[in-house]
Amino acid sequence: MTTKNAGPVPAAPNQAAHAAYWVRELRSDHAGETGAVWIYRGLAAVARMANDAELLKLARHHGDTEKQHLQLIESVLAKHLQSRLLIPWCAAGWLTGALPALFGRRAVYATIAAVETFVERHYQDQIDYSRTHGAPDGLLEMLTRCQADEITHQNEARSMIPTALPLILRVWCAIVGRGSEWAVMLARRL
Repeated sequence: MTTKNAGPVPAAPNQAAHAAYWVRELRSDHAGETGAVWIYRGLAAVARMANDAELLKLARHHGDTEKQHLQLIESVLAKHLQSRLLIPWCAAGWLTGALPALFGRRAVYATIAAVETFVERHYQDQIDYSRTHGAPDGLLEMLTRCQADEITHQNEARSMIPTALPLILRVWCAIVGRGSEWAVMLARRL
């Protein structure tokens, strides 16, 4: 695995498989954080049109955090190993932010909670692997920091929605969660 700032991959029973795991996972993180940046750009675009200061503030705050995450991933994953599907990730992210914003704050908060629920689990899988098999220097700390930020976003969003969502919004959130899973599977390969 080629990294910019991290040290060598720790020895593992199958070092090539270990290094390949981290390339795949960091590629999926790169794709995910790219999509996340664009979620908040899509949200911001609709919030500006609707003159919704609350959603615009949310988009800026969360968007800034996602940009930091993307920069962290890019600092450890060489450019030639990053996802090659950035245009689709940007488009999917933008739509994932813009579409629910057209339907109001509750839809936005439910969407964010759905996305961040998936992201929390995704990072947890990587953290667990890191604790069991090791990771390049500083990577565990980076993943833990990113996950903590995503949990904060998730909790903020959940606090803004009622416990019972209408069926259409539950279906949308299920689609968002499943779409996130598919995106990760694809990003690991491309």
